[in-house]
Amino acid sequence: MTEPRPPATARRLRRALLSVLLPALTTALLLAGVVLWQHDYDLHEERVTVPAAGHDLPGVLATPAARGRGPFPLVVFVHGDGEVDATHDGFYRPYWEAFARAGYASLSLDKPADWLGQTMDDRARETTDALSWAARTRPEIDPARIGLWGASQAGWVMPKVVARAPAPGVRFIIALGTAVNWERQGEYNLRAELRAAGAGADRTAAALRTREATLALLRRGATYEEYRASPGADRELTAERWTFISRNHTADVTGDLRAMPPVPVLLISGADDLNVDGAETEALHRSLPAPGTLTVRRYPGATHALLRTEVERSSWRLTLTAVFAPRALFPPGLLADQERFLREVGRPG
Repeated sequence: MTEPRPPATARRLRRALLSVLLPALTTALLLAGVVLWQHDYDLHEERVTVPAAGHDLPGVLATPAARGRGPFPLVVFVHGDGEVDATHDGFYRPYWEAFARAGYASLSLDKPADWLGQTMDDRARETTDALSWAARTRPEIDPARIGLWGASQAGWVMPKVVARAPAPGVRFIIALGTAVNWERQGEYNLRAELRAAGAGADRTAAALRTREATLALLRRGATYEEYRASPGADRELTAERWTFISRNHTADVTGDLRAMPPVPVLLISGADDLNVDGAETEALHRSLPAPGTLTVRRYPGATHALLRTEVERSSWRLTLTAVFAPRALFPPGLLADQERFLREVGRPG
């Protein structure tokens, strides 16, 4: 006795479902494959814990996958503002890969949970402890070839580290979007954002008056409660953030740059940076009485974060690019120029 055949309507429905599901499943598998491929970096990553400035900080030591056991020169990462983990949510991995092609290892740590309680001096001690840990305890690292990579706020940290580092010292700096003076940087940022928003003269003048009133509070050591009671207070600014700003708003890198021994510096900025005046930073570096070798790179169509402007300023493009083509987040030449710089400073003599 034969099995009854399903009704013709059911057969047609099954065929229709298969015609939709199979292509969808195939597309999903292909997309998953692309994501896995794009996020496969030519690195060996080791999770480490580093004692630094009174904290045991988790981090990542990334070494070249195809270069044996070293010893490798090392780039120690110094974060900018905000809560940042060792990989910066994966954002750092294209940098690590480019540096590995030049034969370098990279070390990056999580920021401590209480980072809003830190000063720039605290952050410098933390970084100095990290590079000392790498030089003393990691046989795959060459202690005579360690340098710093830092973005934005790291510009107030790295020169302090260069001045404090134990022998043989820090050998180079890569600085991305770093400023000179905290308060001037704030005014530059405010004016740039107002211009970008098409603000008129009256709105600009009012915003600058509010800013001056806030600076007056900071300069006399006002409490958070006093700030909250002021007419121009930002209601989203937390007490912890106010404390952080109060401790650091006088930061100025001029004295630290002039005090540190001369080292090769790669100074990088984006032409569309609304946060930092790259021209002021470059002028200061060129005015140093005993400058090291200075290389300047300014990228058109790049933001303060050194991402492509059209990508960063579109939430959907930023998400898709980060997922499907993370190396394409950056302007052309950014990673290659840093790789080239590292090859040059790593040459004997």
